Amino acid sequence: MNEMVTIPREEYDRLRTAAEDLVDLQAYDRAKAGLATGEDELIPAQHVNRLLNGESPMRVYRDLRGLTQAALAEKAGVNRVTVAEIETGRKQGSVATLRALADSLGVTLDDLAE
Repeated sequence: MNEMVTIPREEYDRLRTAAEDLVDLQAYDRAKAGLATGEDELIPAQHVNRLLNGESPMRVYRDLRGLTQAALAEKAGVNRVTVAEIETGRKQGSVATLRALADSLGVTLDDLAE
């Protein structure tokens, strides 16, 4: 059955604003839950700006984690020269190498893609 309800415009606007606020609160709750479980992390603005300015994502995430090229290479099981060449753009690195580096940095493979 097709029922219709008429309400004043002011009430309609209030209900619409409340619905939009509810969506925002739910997004906030999901973000907080992701942070609490470790599924998501906050990245300092200085590191985000470096990424936005086109700096090598591997270098930015390596610095964020406080690792040297040698420490990252050892953790990922790759050569330090390979890390340096990928960071400087001289080499792209194989998918297997990039995956090992991403896993060692605690990021996704997409996070290292430029």
